[in-house]
Amino acid sequence: MHWAFWTLAFLSVGLTLALGWALQRLYTLEAAVKTTAPGRGADFPEGWEKLDELLSMLLNLQEHGVSHSGAVSREDFAKAVLESACLLMKCQRGSVMLWDGKDDCLKIVAARSLDESHRSQKLFLKSGEGVAGKAFASAQAIFISDPQNDPRYVPGGAGAAEPFVSIPLLVKSKPIGVLNLHSTGDASPFIGYQTKFLNILAGEAAVMLHNQDLLDNLQIFYLEMVQTLARAVDSKDAYTHEHSDRARVKARRLATELQLPDQMARYVEYAALLHDIGKIGIDEAILLKPGKLTPEEYEVMKKHPIIGHQILAPVKYLGPVAQMVLYHQEWFNGQGYPEALKGEEIPLGSRIVAVIDAWDAMTSDRPYRKALGREVAISELRKGAGTQFDPRVVEAFLKLEHAEWSKEKSSSQTASAGGAH
Repeated sequence: MHWAFWTLAFLSVGLTLALGWALQRLYTLEAAVKTTAPGRGADFPEGWEKLDELLSMLLNLQEHGVSHSGAVSREDFAKAVLESACLLMKCQRGSVMLWDGKDDCLKIVAARSLDESHRSQKLFLKSGEGVAGKAFASAQAIFISDPQNDPRYVPGGAGAAEPFVSIPLLVKSKPIGVLNLHSTGDASPFIGYQTKFLNILAGEAAVMLHNQDLLDNLQIFYLEMVQTLARAVDSKDAYTHEHSDRARVKARRLATELQLPDQMARYVEYAALLHDIGKIGIDEAILLKPGKLTPEEYEVMKKHPIIGHQILAPVKYLGPVAQMVLYHQEWFNGQGYPEALKGEEIPLGSRIVAVIDAWDAMTSDRPYRKALGREVAISELRKGAGTQFDPRVVEAFLKLEHAEWSKEKSSSQTASAGGAH
C-alpha cells in the first residue's frame, strides 16, 4: 500500500520538476531569440503569445490535477483539459473521449457546444471506428481539413462541416483517450507551432488523467482494506458489526447534509465504519459483559479510541480517519476522553461520529438493556447538545432522522392501505 502512495507521489513531483525545467528552457529560448535575433522574434509574435498561454494552462492543469488529487473527479478534470485546449486554439466546440476497458470503447467524458444528436451519435466509439477511433488505434493525430469530402468522417450534428483534429492522449506511447477540437473560424488553427503546442497540452493532460485513474484505483483499494478491518471487528462482537454498518450509512448522509466536501465526507464515512476498530484490543470479558462495567473495566474500555488510532495511523491515506476515531469519545464541553478536547478543538468528523454513535447505542438492544424509544432518544440527544454533543451536528442529524422516519412511516401506511384492498 505504501509503495502505491509513494509511486503516485514521485510521479506528481517528477511531473512538477519536469514542467518547471521545460518552462525555464522555453523562457530562456524566448529571451535569447528576442535579444540575439530581433527579426526572428518579430516574425513570431503570436507564437510567443501562444507559448505564454500554453505555459499558464499547463501550470493550471498541473495544479488542478495534482494539488486537488482525490477531490477532483475524472470528468471534472477532463472538462478542465477541454476548456484549456479550446481557449488555446480559440475553438468553440470539442470533446474529450477516454477509453473504457470494461466496455472496450471510447466514451465522451467532457464536451463543449456539441448538440444532443451529435453527442448521442458519438458517445461510444470502438477502437479504429470514426476519426477519433482511428486516432486512438494508430496513436497518431488526424487532421480533417474538409470533413464533407473525407471518407474517414462520419457526419452528424453541430460542426459537421468544420475542420477538426483528433489527438490521442498518450501515456508512454499507449493511448488512453482522444482530444477532439473543431475549428470554428475561417482559418484553421491546427497548423505549425500551434499543433505542436496542442500536442504538448494533450501529452501533459494524458499523464495527469492517468494519475487520476491511479488515484481512483488506490481509493478503491483503501475502501476494501477498510471493509476488511471492519470485518475484523465483526469477528469479536456481532453487535459492533451491525452498529458500524448503520453508523457508516448515517455518517455519509449527515456529512452531505452539513455540506462537507466529498473527500471529507468519505473520511467521515470511513471513521463511522471504523470508530470501534480499537475494540479488537479489548478483552472479550469486558467487551461482552452483560452488566455494568466496574470503574477499572471502564478505564480499560476507554482505551479503544487510542488503540483504534494506533491501528489506522500508519496508513497515510487514513490519517484524517485515524484522528476522527481517536477523538470520537470527546465531549463538546471538554469532559470526554482521551484528551479532554472541547468545542472546535474536536475534529468535525469526530463530532459527527459521536452523535451517530450515541443515537445508535440508545436505539439498539444491548446485552445489558433494551433499546430506548425514538422520542426518548431524541430527548436525550437534545439534552446532550452543548455538553456532550455539538449542537449544530445534533440539529442536522435530527432533521435527517425526522425526514427518514417520516418517509418510512409513509411507506408503511401505503403498504398497509394496499394490503387492505
